[in-house]
Amino acid sequence: MAGFWGRRKREQEAQAAQDADLARRAEQALVTTDERIRTATDELAFATAELGESLTKDFRDALGAVRTHLGEAFQLHQLNHDEIPDTAEELRTRHARIAQLCEWAHDLLDEKSAALSESVSRVRRAPEVIAQVRTDATRLGARVPHARETIERLTQRYSDDAMRRIARSADEAEQLLAFATHSADVCERRREAKRNEEAVLALETATEAIRRSEVLLDAVEDFEIEALRAESTLAEVVEDSRGDLVSARSAPSTPAVSEAIAALDSALTAVAPIGTRSDPFADLSMLRTANTALDEAVAAARYRAENPLPAIEHVQHAIDDADRQLGIARSLIAGHRGWIGADARTRLAEAERLRAELPRLMPAEETREQALSTARRVAQLASEALQLAQHDIDSSRPDQGWGGGPGGWGGGRRGGGDVVSGVLGGLVIGSILDGIFD
Repeated sequence: MAGFWGRRKREQEAQAAQDADLARRAEQALVTTDERIRTATDELAFATAELGESLTKDFRDALGAVRTHLGEAFQLHQLNHDEIPDTAEELRTRHARIAQLCEWAHDLLDEKSAALSESVSRVRRAPEVIAQVRTDATRLGARVPHARETIERLTQRYSDDAMRRIARSADEAEQLLAFATHSADVCERRREAKRNEEAVLALETATEAIRRSEVLLDAVEDFEIEALRAESTLAEVVEDSRGDLVSARSAPSTPAVSEAIAALDSALTAVAPIGTRSDPFADLSMLRTANTALDEAVAAARYRAENPLPAIEHVQHAIDDADRQLGIARSLIAGHRGWIGADARTRLAEAERLRAELPRLMPAEETREQALSTARRVAQLASEALQLAQHDIDSSRPDQGWGGGPGGWGGGRRGGGDVVSGVLGGLVIGSILDGIFD
């Protein structure tokens, strides 16, 4: 008994130490968070003076939310120190809630402060960014004439449909560069007027215009490489397609194969001849689509040749067999409702559900195999339901007494006996005994 009380005392002392540590950490968190709010308030004031109201709205909203929730934390702290006694569990819960609120406040303020610092840094680096924008505009402007020459040269080789993606890239890039330079000038004027919010917007517009113009100029150079690669691939695909046509004509003949052969032959004819303005991207896509369709048709024809479609008579025979199995199982289960378990009833329900789908699968040839397999599955499920139902019935029959079984009055047999015959036998014996005693 002394050992029990000693262990109990040690547990209480350990819990008291943990509670004291939790209370100390909650108080420290309150003090730290309160100081963090003061620092954030000063940070917001300086940022608002530098950025304006709009760019500091997120930080201001976050600071307001933190103040609201920290008020809740101070209320909980006050409850822990008022004159009303509290249980240890109540104190523990409040301290944990205070620590949680303070941690959330720190995380939110840190996140918003990082975003605000980035905006402030962007404003302070505005002169440097403006200078970089003008440097990039000059550098990219020197590429515009070369891009125009490339477009003119490629126009002689490729069709208008192929050139549509880059036909106006040089002109659009030149317009974007002019817009970027103008936005940089606007940014400088707004900074001089102490309208930093508008200056930041103009600076972001300028940098985005520079980015888009560089993408357009790079697309012109990339197009030439991509077109050459497409032409090389197209020659290989044309050669492969001709070989596929030869092998497809030796495959089992079906309407789908004939249609796919005609489509691929037509696609090969539609490919632009060498020396004319062409669209290698469209030609390559067209040939790949026709090739894929031919491969699928040939594979389906070969599969059908190796696996002939079952005759409709075989399918109907399988359905008739499934219906017979279903009828037997349905009758047995319906006649012994109180004795049948969930497994047998579940298999019967699944079999009936699959049977209802067979009329939809029967008419079409492409679903005839599915109809055959579904009918066989219905018969299998019905047979399983019948076996499970018979087992449930046999398990529910009594082994002794008036109903039958070894030593019973009815003379029934275990497992295969008839409960009704056992009961009738008991009645006959009972009437004989009544006559003797009378």
